[in-house]
Amino acid sequence: MTDLPTSLKPALLAATLAALLLAPLAQAQSARAATRPADSIAAIVNQDLVTEIEVRQRAERVREEAKQRGESALSATELRKTALDSLIDERVVLTYAREAGAKIDEVELDRVVANVAAQNSLSLPELRDRLKAEGIEYRRFRENLRDQMMVERVREREVQGRIRVSEADVEEFLAKKREAGKANAQYNIAQVLVIVPEGANAAVLAEKRARAEAALARIKAGEAFDVVAKQTSEDAYKDKGGELGLRPAAKLPDAFLAHVKDLKSGEVAPELMRSGAGFHVLKLIEKQDGSDGSVVQTRARHVLLRVSPQLTAELAARRLAEFKRSIETGKTTFEAVARENSEDGSAPNGGDLGWSSPGGFVPEFEEAMNALNLGGISAPVVSRFGVHLIQVLERRSTIPDPKQVRAQAQAALREQKYAAAFTDWVKDLRGRAFIEMRGDASQ
Repeated sequence: MTDLPTSLKPALLAATLAALLLAPLAQAQSARAATRPADSIAAIVNQDLVTEIEVRQRAERVREEAKQRGESALSATELRKTALDSLIDERVVLTYAREAGAKIDEVELDRVVANVAAQNSLSLPELRDRLKAEGIEYRRFRENLRDQMMVERVREREVQGRIRVSEADVEEFLAKKREAGKANAQYNIAQVLVIVPEGANAAVLAEKRARAEAALARIKAGEAFDVVAKQTSEDAYKDKGGELGLRPAAKLPDAFLAHVKDLKSGEVAPELMRSGAGFHVLKLIEKQDGSDGSVVQTRARHVLLRVSPQLTAELAARRLAEFKRSIETGKTTFEAVARENSEDGSAPNGGDLGWSSPGGFVPEFEEAMNALNLGGISAPVVSRFGVHLIQVLERRSTIPDPKQVRAQAQAALREQKYAAAFTDWVKDLRGRAFIEMRGDASQ
């Protein structure tokens, strides 16, 4: 995905409240006193304003983010221009969202307000008191949150509408995926290993070979492979019936692959394999390369906290880490946390996202999900939708309907094209907007 400036990352396309929204009162008063002389208009965007205070706060945020990424410092002029451009882009999108008439019902808004309070360890009355102490009207606070939610809904609708995926695009994507599947095949192999000591003489070598051949003969005669492995094998996998577990082809010795590549699942290699370790009897338990059209589907659930000026990605991640500790220590359940806190449509179902095939989620979410074991809970994961806590409930191998496969390919291609479409959309909106610069651009 294209690396966009902070203001152009969709999760942050929200109307900006004062950076000191929930800071201690003394700190907020001090900051306001320090910046009051610069509280003038920097730009007019449609019927909205961008103030110098906002520009300075955004410039500081841009500077800190660049520092964290290890990038060279921008000059004061460059910082101001970057900050002002980002704020103008946000106002352009916000004013469009208001005009587009996206509706946010009060119940949904109440849930988000409650989350803001919880994420700052405040009750709703305490949140009202804190806002009042900061000189922020509660009604205006709610309207800012409503604006943020409207922006996100309009953004998804408008940007997705600009993305075009042709049938040729889908065919090319599926062809590449099939080739990648073959190249990234995974094998689950079981072995009976009879170790040959280094420097063994001919007599020892013959004795070891005879022992391995006897094990192979027993298996060919009908004995269970795992039983023979437990009785004969001399490696760390004997207690597991010799099963090595599912591994990528790239992490298996070439000799292993050569011995099992022509086998069907459940078949045993007819000849012993000799390696530097000794003699091996090999069985192919399972091969996954998608050659039969099968895919591994995952059923997962998540808790989503949306990023906003009130809740940075860092704060959301900290809150989700607290949820994770509470779940893992048994103080609560994942389902309960999702029902009470998740900010998407899966909340009533305890965060359950149902079954998904590869490509069903944005890449960063899917990568984290795929790395989890059954029942495992991820660390906080940032995506364009916000910050997630993910748990894997089930996995299954299935052959999806061809229509479903094509639909998933289209979804993956749309995701790939999203960043460019989003950037173009913002440029178009800005080109149609009324923008009047005020103040000294050199400040």
